[in-house]
Amino acid sequence: MLIWFVALYLLATVAIGFYASTRVHNTRDFAAGGRSMGFPIVAAMVFATWFGSEAVLGIPATFLEEGFAGIVEDPFGSFWCLMLVGLIIARPLYRMNLLTIGDYFKKRYGSQVELIVSLVIVMSYLGWIAAQLIALGLVFNVISDGAISTTQGMLLGTFIVLLYTLFGGMWSIALTDFFQMIIIVVGLVYLVWLFSDMAGGADVVISQAASEGKFTFMHSFEPKDIVAFIGAAVTMMLGSIPQQDVYQRVMSAKSENIAARASMAGAVFYLGFCMLPIFLVYAASMIDPALVQKWLAEDSQMILPLMILEKTPLFAQIMFFGALLSAIMSTASGTLLAPSVTLAENVLKRFLPELNDKQFLLLMRCVIVVCAVATLTFALVSDASIYEMVGNAYKVTLVAAVVPLFAGLFWKRATTQGALFAIAFGLCSWIYLEYSWTEEAFWPPQLAGLLFSIAGMVIGTLLPQFKRNDNDLLAAQPQ
Repeated sequence: MLIWFVALYLLATVAIGFYASTRVHNTRDFAAGGRSMGFPIVAAMVFATWFGSEAVLGIPATFLEEGFAGIVEDPFGSFWCLMLVGLIIARPLYRMNLLTIGDYFKKRYGSQVELIVSLVIVMSYLGWIAAQLIALGLVFNVISDGAISTTQGMLLGTFIVLLYTLFGGMWSIALTDFFQMIIIVVGLVYLVWLFSDMAGGADVVISQAASEGKFTFMHSFEPKDIVAFIGAAVTMMLGSIPQQDVYQRVMSAKSENIAARASMAGAVFYLGFCMLPIFLVYAASMIDPALVQKWLAEDSQMILPLMILEKTPLFAQIMFFGALLSAIMSTASGTLLAPSVTLAENVLKRFLPELNDKQFLLLMRCVIVVCAVATLTFALVSDASIYEMVGNAYKVTLVAAVVPLFAGLFWKRATTQGALFAIAFGLCSWIYLEYSWTEEAFWPPQLAGLLFSIAGMVIGTLLPQFKRNDNDLLAAQPQ
């Protein structure tokens, strides 16, 4: 019975996606929704895109083992990322009226920086999308009672997400995200009420978690622990900012005020609703400690789905898996479109300059298919957890794209040479430290990479300039 309700939900999602495709008339409609969306839709997109499999499966499982100290990156780092976007990033980027975040780097630093940063951004999505596809496989495996294998579930989930994203682009994502946000909110609120009753009350669950030190962010204030905390916090807080999915939501709004306020509202919704799956998993550890201990040792991501199946009525199961699928699919579609648009606009377009708008739209759709196949392949061969995949995804943008973005917006002296130095210093130091890192190492590789990137920007900008913005060179040529 459960699987039929899930099938009905999936059909409704695809139908909404196909309806949205009727609003796509050009590449700007496909990639950014034509800059025409109001506050509720943009806020829903921000929330639904970020509230993915890691929020329902990954974060709660990590919290159960490590408490707040283990989830500094996400959701807390993600919350501050979206707040910073709303407070200081959204308005200046919105005024530029560009298609992608890569276009900003081209305008500010030239085509060479645009190409490098765009490739870095595209690479960073690999882990995030793969995490969603793995989660889809797990869900289909669980709800079918093993009739659908995890691999088959990943293939099926990829096909469904690809189908509606391919046709409707940003409009499909906008309308399906709004629908999926409603399912997430209603489903999780109902389940919290149900689990509270089963565990003896919400106050009992919260006080038990507090007594075990689960709400402590740091268990030690040694210098190494403080640096590790900062490294974890900045990974998502800053590394997620120079991302196409963030930029698309900013650009889809019909005004800069809506772009900024919707980002901050999405941040509040995201942090608030991330607490609900955390509550559910901790309540589960009180309701059935034996089941939780068993799956902590085997696969902690399975605790909540199995608890729902074994301990709750059919209606609760429908609400949970509806909310879970909504969370996964909304994130998967948004993160599939973002790198595809960046790859088409900022990398491939330079080799195909004669394409008209209709041909370029076809190119974007072809790239979406290629990205889907690539991330599915990565997901099938990776053995990382969902939480690890999402956290690792933003390290590369943290060390290579954050400093050029912030310096370009807020330091007038920042130069193309400075940006290239920042990228080179950040990437090289991070890669070296990542591969040579040991438990005794003082500096987290991504934090060291960020500091080297800042140094590279300052040094490259203050040195005599041998590499200049090719936009300036073109403008200086006689016409």
